[in-house]
Amino acid sequence: MFNRKKDDPFFNKLAEIAVNVQKGLHFANDFHIHNKEDLAEISKQMKQYETDGDKLIHELIVMLNKSFMTPIEREDILQLANSMDDVLDGMEECIAHFDMFGIVEADDSMNRFVENIVASSDEIVLAMEKLQNKKLVEMRENAIKIKDYESKCDEVLRKSIKQLFLHETDPIRIIQYKDIYEQLEDIADDCQTVANTMETIIMRNA
Repeated sequence: MFNRKKDDPFFNKLAEIAVNVQKGLHFANDFHIHNKEDLAEISKQMKQYETDGDKLIHELIVMLNKSFMTPIEREDILQLANSMDDVLDGMEECIAHFDMFGIVEADDSMNRFVENIVASSDEIVLAMEKLQNKKLVEMRENAIKIKDYESKCDEVLRKSIKQLFLHETDPIRIIQYKDIYEQLEDIADDCQTVANTMETIIMRNA
């Protein structure tokens, strides 16, 4: 079905989008926050990753509008791109809430969330590399791993909120931390949406 010897510009652009998401999430995970100035810096940098992602999505849309033929359904290409971008948008928004709430230290639950989300972004990049090489069926392995990471985040959410209500007495802190936990779970759900879209593409084209 595919010309395996020729690079496809649409698959290459999807890979670019995935790498930008991965870089943004790794940056958020690796950045050490010590004070409110650090919060402002990480928020600024995450906003730049989001802006770069929006630019890549725009470039892809222009390509789709100009092209008569696409390697897979154009709706699937756009859905895959947007679902990946949603992951980065979610993390940028979450970091903005850290800044807004003045939270300068992530707790163990937040760290576990982010570790799983970052691992999902690594799987997304690997899957897009397989897509570039027209190895669609092999993407299923990455989709399964992403869903496993999302399941782990479900468990983190249940335990973290339970512990929050058991041990935290400050109502404002409860509201803030619950908000962060739920945002991080939403990002994990966005990763699962990427996996679901990948599986749809496999089903339709492999």
